[in-house]
Amino acid sequence: MIPRKVARLPAHVRVPHIGWNNLHPHRHSELLDGITEADYFYFVHSYYCVPRDEDTTVASVEYGVQLAAVVNKDNVYGVQFHPEKSSKKGLLVLSNFVNICKC
Repeated sequence: MIPRKVARLPAHVRVPHIGWNNLHPHRHSELLDGITEADYFYFVHSYYCVPRDEDTTVASVEYGVQLAAVVNKDNVYGVQFHPEKSSKKGLLVLSNFVNICKC
């Protein structure tokens, strides 16, 4: 659905990545309405997505490398973080997704 490869986090960082990081937006997406760079999201992962088309990356996160944290192509969305564990801002992302689906 979104052409990509999957890569392991680099050896110089702690794996798995467990913790809170903020997103760096690349372009607008309704999925992130109400989200700013000051907001933090909860990550737990050892691998990450590397989209073939950089235009599908909505936001990235820095953890040893700059990696895609939010992707979108047409009506397909994906996030690297756990919105269900990301407090009020994670719930906002989930609410935004529900609103997108209503349209």
